Amino acid sequence: MKYKALKGICDILPPETYIWQHIESVAKEVFKTYGCKEIRLPIIESSEIFIRSIGETTDIVEKEMYTFQDKAGRSVTMRPEGTAPFVRAFVEHSLHNEPSPQKYYYMGPMFRYERPQAGRQRQFHQIGIEALGTDDPKIDAEVISMLMALLKRIGLKDIELEVNSIGCGICRPEYKTVVKDFLRENLEFFCEDCKRRYEINPLRILDCKVEGCIGRRQAVPSIVNLLCDDCKDHFEELQHYLQLLNVSYRINPNLVRGLDYYTRTAFEVKGKSLGAQNAVAAGGRYGSLVEEFGGPAVSGIGFAIGVERLLSLVSEGHNDYGPDIFLCFLGDEAEKKSFMLTNELRAEGLWVETAYDKSSLRSQMRRADRIKAKNVIVMGEEELKKKKVIVKNMAGKEEVETVLEGAEIIKVVQKDILSV
Repeated sequence: MKYKALKGICDILPPETYIWQHIESVAKEVFKTYGCKEIRLPIIESSEIFIRSIGETTDIVEKEMYTFQDKAGRSVTMRPEGTAPFVRAFVEHSLHNEPSPQKYYYMGPMFRYERPQAGRQRQFHQIGIEALGTDDPKIDAEVISMLMALLKRIGLKDIELEVNSIGCGICRPEYKTVVKDFLRENLEFFCEDCKRRYEINPLRILDCKVEGCIGRRQAVPSIVNLLCDDCKDHFEELQHYLQLLNVSYRINPNLVRGLDYYTRTAFEVKGKSLGAQNAVAAGGRYGSLVEEFGGPAVSGIGFAIGVERLLSLVSEGHNDYGPDIFLCFLGDEAEKKSFMLTNELRAEGLWVETAYDKSSLRSQMRRADRIKAKNVIVMGEEELKKKKVIVKNMAGKEEVETVLEGAEIIKVVQKDILSV
């Protein structure tokens, strides 16, 4: 029997893994400059932390969570998102005692049972940030700026940042009433999920992804006009700081986050070429989640990037990943020398490959081309006698003669003409 991966759960193979490595490497570099520390969270958690934080009426909890009982009869869930597990760890390990603000990042797989589609699988991956310890709008602007800086460094161009405020416990109840009053006459034209949400949490109708519902809700009054004074001031200051940081954005009054724990700042980055499912990254502020998990009165803000969505927007230039040098040899002595030189160059941090059999030079060159080697060195009896080799750049076809020593070869391949 030939086994296959489960539906919606994909293997990630080269050359795509090179793009993943590039994204993760750039993310770590950017996060370091903002003082973010890595935290590695478990893949499975108690189901209660997701039900309590995300909300019982959300699509994630109602339809999408991978939940099962372990052998002790406990309900456990494969994490569908990263904020709730992070807050659980934040409280459990008293991370609030660290100097404020506390800034952390995580990377890894998440799991949701939904229809697999382009950029969205049942096992998907997120890169996320959580910053806690202050509700100052400057940290909101900093987190959003960090996200945009990261996406720019990765190479994204055709993207747009949308921001909104979704209020707090003081002003949001009034807005819910306004939304219900507005939707009441046309509720019959909305999907069944929206009809159910109308009574439980009408704001979730603004987060529905059904095309017909999106069109019918466009004229819903904006929450921005109903914010309390504190939320209004917070949102205005956020915009001021974004402008100071030269972060371009547009206000989307219908932007809400689909999870119960969000308050005030909400934001999304959308890829203009991705169609309906176009959110590349999203985030927002949460005011009481830490308290709900038994911690102190600490607010936070964070975002998560969908890596699979990101891949569809990243330049394919990283697919040409290959060895820095491929060593070809002719003859027994050259074979021994190339084997030793391969090890010597690897010790200096270069990716070096060579043949493992006595194949013809033509065959070796063909292999070097197939694995996309950047430079090729051919070594035979003449090269051994002269103690010199030709380093050939495979892209530009330039050739440089150098001494048959590891240090000299490294100098050649690191020059601009034969850049590594």
